[in-house]
Order: sequence, then structure tokens, then C-alpha cells
Amino acid sequence: RHVPLSDGAIALLAQVPRIEGCEYVFANPDTGRPYTQIFYAWDTARKRAGLDDLRIHDLRHSFASFLVNSGRSLYEVQKILGHTQIKTTQRYAHLSQDSLVSAANCAAKAVPIAQSMPESLEGVQLVGVSY
Repeated sequence: RHVPLSDGAIALLAQVPRIEGCEYVFANPDTGRPYTQIFYAWDTARKRAGLDDLRIHDLRHSFASFLVNSGRSLYEVQKILGHTQIKTTQRYAHLSQDSLVSAANCAAKAVPIAQSMPESLEGVQLVGVSY
């Protein structure tokens, strides 16, 4: 599948030492074939960083949540992650409280009465409203 990469990621990958005549970016120098297991390398890296409880999948989850909280659509996130079902992507879509408040404020701007509301409703009594 096609995986879109940022300009920064492409620049970083261009700096990775390559094995001459090998098409893979991350190849085993003994075989010239791609690595099939990355978990040993992941365990070493996370332990050195003092991140004992961090799973490799947590990075994917954080990436997806960051995209959603940055305003990217679930459709865009779905395509970047390679999900075939939007329901799978929705599991990653944890919205921060700030982004929810921002969305509510955006909607409020579309309602003219909300723009003329007083700063505070302290002391205002609602009549005829039931919950």
C-alpha cells in the first residue's frame, strides 16, 4: 500500500545509510532483506528512553489522535493509517477537551443570538425550561 510521508520524514529517510544495490531502506546487512521483526529493536530503544510501558502501537494511536485534534478529518486519518473501515479509525479519534470547546465555539458563531449574549448569565432565571 502507499503510505504518505511528510517532507521531514522523507528527508530523514534519505540520510539512512543504504546497502549498495539493495532496494530496502531498513535492510539486514547480512541478508540484504528487510527486517521481519522489529520488536527487539523497539524494546531496546524504549528501555533506553525510560519508557518501559510504551507499546509500539501507542505511537500509532498518538499519531492518529494528534491528527484528529489538529483538525484533520477522520477520512484523512483513515487513509493515512490504511484502515478499510472508518469504525477502526474512530477508536483512535480521542478528541481533547480544547478541540471540543473550539468546535462548540465555532458552532456558536453560526448562531446570531449567541453573538449577542451577555458575558455572564449569573442571576438570570430561565422560565419555562424543563429538563
